Amino acid sequence: MKKLIPFIVIICTTLFACLALSSCSSEEVTTLYVYNWGEYISDGSEDTLDTNKAFEEYYYEKTGKKVSVNYSTFSSNESMYAKIESGSASYDVIIPSDYMIQRMVNEKMLAPLDLSKIPNYQYIDEKFKGDNVYYEDDSDNVYSVPYFYGMIGIIYNTDIVSEEDAALESWSLMWNENYTRDILQFNNSRDAFGTALYWLGYDVNEATEEQWKEARDLLIEQKALVQGYVMDEIFNKMSSGSAAIASYYAGDFMSMYEDNDALAFYYPKEGTNSYIDAMCIPKSSKNYDLAHEYINFMCEEEIAVANAEYTYYASPLTTVVNNAGYIETMSEVHPDAFEILYGEKANSVKSQAYLNLSADNLVLLNSLWEELKVENTIGNGIYVCCAVILSTIVVLTVVHTVKKRRRAKYYTEQPK
Repeated sequence: MKKLIPFIVIICTTLFACLALSSCSSEEVTTLYVYNWGEYISDGSEDTLDTNKAFEEYYYEKTGKKVSVNYSTFSSNESMYAKIESGSASYDVIIPSDYMIQRMVNEKMLAPLDLSKIPNYQYIDEKFKGDNVYYEDDSDNVYSVPYFYGMIGIIYNTDIVSEEDAALESWSLMWNENYTRDILQFNNSRDAFGTALYWLGYDVNEATEEQWKEARDLLIEQKALVQGYVMDEIFNKMSSGSAAIASYYAGDFMSMYEDNDALAFYYPKEGTNSYIDAMCIPKSSKNYDLAHEYINFMCEEEIAVANAEYTYYASPLTTVVNNAGYIETMSEVHPDAFEILYGEKANSVKSQAYLNLSADNLVLLNSLWEELKVENTIGNGIYVCCAVILSTIVVLTVVHTVKKRRRAKYYTEQPK
């Protein structure tokens, strides 16, 4: 019997260990799916706060339940919309821009928010609430909580672009032949066409079919000058000095400026786009209440400041704008940071927000964008084909010459 005791102890210990492991492995973990723009959240890099990890820890401390944030990114409103509309993926929190929110509300793709579950909504500046928010519907429902906002401007390299050209503060710099193959254009239809429409002086929401086509022609004309159509790729290109001019968002200018202080920025005098990116819950969300928790967490002062200091975009939260640490940090990033984001420079320029286009104009825009991109593909294809044909001709000529010489040598060497 004594000999059996050690074996009994071992068996019992093993069973208890297995039960403990089983208990741990069976502890439920809820996955929250978040879909956001690239480079648009404090992610723990370079000693910054890891926002998503902080939420997981906060939620566990609050509820005793485990949550895992599955975070992925998109590069344009259109690509985000296409993915959600196709049903190929389900998300709990998405962060589209104003005109896309308006479209998704109209197409009943978003769930109304329960603001009682988002108490930090009280700190959102009043100009981003209620009737002041043009992209919400006319009912009492609220579909979004502002995340960041700003305007599009032109970033240029002062080591390459002349003071005279930059001093014009015009969209014309994007079409200046002196900087051929040094210009970057948006790789999304609404913003790319916006650059052309603003320069032409047309309304980006009410342009006629002829005006849209005129903008397309201007973009086709610009193609010979463009180095590439980009979104997040712009950071490396402008920071490294491999491109000289680009239209992009004010907040991102300051990120690039940190890596290259030769960069400068202005809002074009002809007018530009003003935008709001906001947090929404798709109707397809499987974690409606948890999504509210996440949105409210993103509006906590400490978290919102960390995100604002990471992205350099303008925050709609009064707690952020009045935060002394945030003010000091931004002044260290760029001496005119607050002026560019919140001051006279941001408020004096004529700006216009994108509205959701009519069904006909959406079809027209998509068609014209495809024409622009196909034209680009065909143009490149012609060069490739020409190169292949030319190479083939050269190879055949060489082969023919070699054979001819060999024959000549053969007959020369034959006895007569």
